[in-house]
Amino acid sequence: MQTVPVNQVERSAIRKVSIRLVPFVALMFFINFLDRTAISFAGPNGMTKDLGLSAAQFGLAAGVFFIGYIVLEIPSNLALHKFGARRWLARIMVSWGIVALLFTWVSSIPGLYTLRFLLGVTEAGFFPGAILFLSMWVPSRYRSHILALFYLAQPLTIVIGAPVAALLIEAHGLFGLAGWRVMFFGVAVPAIVIGVAAWFYLADWPSQARWLTAAEKAWLTAELEAEELARANASTQHSMHARAALRSGRVWMFALMYFGLIYGLYALAFFLPTIIGGFEGQFGTHFNVFQKGLITAIPYLPAALALYLWSRNATKHGVRAWHIGVPALIGAASIPLALYMQSPVATVAVITVTACAIFSALPNFRALPARFLSGAAAAAGIALINTIGNLAGFMAPYVTGAVKDATGSYHAPMFVVGVLMLMSAGLAFAFCSSARLPKPGDGIAPVTLEPQSHSS
Repeated sequence: MQTVPVNQVERSAIRKVSIRLVPFVALMFFINFLDRTAISFAGPNGMTKDLGLSAAQFGLAAGVFFIGYIVLEIPSNLALHKFGARRWLARIMVSWGIVALLFTWVSSIPGLYTLRFLLGVTEAGFFPGAILFLSMWVPSRYRSHILALFYLAQPLTIVIGAPVAALLIEAHGLFGLAGWRVMFFGVAVPAIVIGVAAWFYLADWPSQARWLTAAEKAWLTAELEAEELARANASTQHSMHARAALRSGRVWMFALMYFGLIYGLYALAFFLPTIIGGFEGQFGTHFNVFQKGLITAIPYLPAALALYLWSRNATKHGVRAWHIGVPALIGAASIPLALYMQSPVATVAVITVTACAIFSALPNFRALPARFLSGAAAAAGIALINTIGNLAGFMAPYVTGAVKDATGSYHAPMFVVGVLMLMSAGLAFAFCSSARLPKPGDGIAPVTLEPQSHSS
């Protein structure tokens, strides 16, 4: 029997995972982000008027999603370990699809708040669960590339989703429903369908994949088991108590850095369609619903390209201060500047720069905490960082809407976004100048944050 060279088995296994799993999980994430942000398309296209929402109420409805998400995120992650990623991710997707479908018939502001909260509850755990699932299929040296492909689904959701949402909104009167209600129906059904498909399509481990050869299964299993053993040894040698991680200044530095980036992401995601909808009053231009959808999509296509190229550079050279700090600094300057432009073209051009900045910074930030946390510190520290980020998801739309109501324009709330992203840039440069960042090939063992305290 002829023996296949190991490097050939390796290439074949990684290629199959990249083709068979990553696009499907990215599709799940695509639908996830579209259902999460569908309210941003519904608001300026009839929902705000029909339900009588102020900007602050719209922002609260957008943001209350993250309260439900935070409450159930950790229990959902524990359930994923108990029941298996395949079953739990499929269950999450069908559950949020059912809740998303109910938005079709929402008729009051309290009802909108309730459904947004329940949407967060049912989506809880999907994003970290999807990341964990993909991490269980590839060795660490391939993980950055695989996750970069996965993260591309986020900006591409708007590139594809905004025009699709606009077409659904233009189907006003279908089934006797207002256009924004048709849109909610149209983006919810795919979540249920793909969730059911995920139950049958995904496998929990390489050893269960029928589309891998015996040699590919053996190689992947051996590589992943060896890394798990190395991580266990590293955790024994470089662990911190969970409480020490939560008291660590560096953990809080990570958390605040993430807060500013996520605040910028969701302020842009939830209010960009509304800002574009205001072009008619601001510049005297007129765009139909589909044209507004296309304009909303414009910033995100360059953002997807910037995300991919920036992440590839970071993967090649190792994450450095400028991989996070420079994009955050550019975003801080550009997002308030956009509202001072004198034409729709100039406004969208500056917003495009902002989108490129945010999506370039985020994947590289997400790779950073795990390289400086180990053992109990990793679980507690990363959970804290994610919680603070989700709080930014709640605060960004609510504060943006409330400040807009108070001042009569989006200028002041966009300055708030700029200040918080400037904070993220400053923290990135401060952190990376005070800590040695691991380079590619340094090994997989992370380092502890600070000298271990032995006091009781």
